[in-house]
Amino acid sequence: MTLFSRIIGVAALAALSMFAVFLLWAYRPPINPIAPFPGHLFTPALVRQGERLANLGDCRSCHSITPMADFAGGPAIRTPLGQLYGPNITPDRATGIGTWSFEAFDRAMRDGVGRDGRHLYPAMPYDHFAALSRDEMAAIYAYLMTRQPVHATAPANRLIFPLQFRPLLAGWKALFIRKRPPLPGPNADPSWRRGAYLSEGLAHCGACHTPRNWLQAERYHRALAGGSADGWSTPPLDGTGKHWTSAQLETYLLTGRGPDGSRARGPMAKVVAGLARAPREDVHAIAVYIASRMAGAGPPSF
Repeated sequence: MTLFSRIIGVAALAALSMFAVFLLWAYRPPINPIAPFPGHLFTPALVRQGERLANLGDCRSCHSITPMADFAGGPAIRTPLGQLYGPNITPDRATGIGTWSFEAFDRAMRDGVGRDGRHLYPAMPYDHFAALSRDEMAAIYAYLMTRQPVHATAPANRLIFPLQFRPLLAGWKALFIRKRPPLPGPNADPSWRRGAYLSEGLAHCGACHTPRNWLQAERYHRALAGGSADGWSTPPLDGTGKHWTSAQLETYLLTGRGPDGSRARGPMAKVVAGLARAPREDVHAIAVYIASRMAGAGPPSF
């Protein structure tokens, strides 16, 4: 064996070893399935709270095609790296989340890892959802687990090579995901504080209104500077674009009608449809916070 062939062999062995180490590092264990969950154990108040939160989080946009199949998955999500499809999140045991425990659901929402251990694509804004309290997460879980089960499988994702290899997402998260900081102090205006919490977390405004790098990670240092969503351009909300008052913005979020005659279209129309079902005080709080950002105020001082 020549020296060159030995060097090639050692290099190949080193590369295989590094790949094996990466796979071990990226591995996430599956969480055992649960037996059929008796939905009546959830209190009506908890389910109602979960419904309000799901509307604020705009869950239907990515997980419902028609009202007749709420949360049954299927909507296409276009990205520069390919096309994803929202999965079924009804409690169907074969094609939905009917076998998911709360721990599995919470891990998926916060860390982007499914019950089976697969890493989830960041079209799901788990970096934003990680800001939710455990009680709020439990309420959303209760709401979804009491929906009508629908047996439906979303189409297969169509992404450029090699992004179908999900362990790579562990590296992507390590490079780009930033944990959300805690809320501003209690001396902040209550509506603004609530709006900051919702906008930066559950409502995930930055997921669509923040520019992304070539690997589709949010550029956190340019938060709310404008971006794109499902093929649509989204305007900046950081003071470099329109300056709407909180009252004007609240009307827009509830009706889709802007003070300049504009109308919500594309993904934003779906957001408006969800917020129309949400508590008015929460929509008001989001409007107060985003209006402050549109007026040029900086991000929250956490």
